[in-house]
Amino acid sequence: MLRIFPMILIAVIAYNLVVFGGGAAGQNDMAAVLNQGFTIGMFSGDAWKVSLGDIFLIGALALLFVEIIKAAGTTHREIINHGLSMLTFVVALVEFIMLKGFGTSTFFLITIMCLFDVVAGYTISLVAAKRDLSMAPHEAH
Repeated sequence: MLRIFPMILIAVIAYNLVVFGGGAAGQNDMAAVLNQGFTIGMFSGDAWKVSLGDIFLIGALALLFVEIIKAAGTTHREIINHGLSMLTFVVALVEFIMLKGFGTSTFFLITIMCLFDVVAGYTISLVAAKRDLSMAPHEAH
């Protein structure tokens, strides 16, 4: 069942929870919410500021990695996963364009990761299917 579920959707849902949860809590400025974070002292003496937006992007990249690994299969579950990934991308794109709080660089990059998931999924599946067909035994006529 988890192979059908597009993992990148977790990042989109998490962002939705922050936007709609923040709006319900009276926090309407998503840029301010995404810039909240903490600082990590580096051995070099630099201070690395990690924001909530950075954490979203790190999580989304990890989920995109899982999705690309899953795309190597050619069963019917992966085909359903590709369709759901396309739906996830369309929903994220519509949210980015139409809804208040989603017009941030962080959500734009999550939307682009959804697009990469769709393109990579179909591309990897086609290459894998082509490889499987080329390795199939040919019948003599």
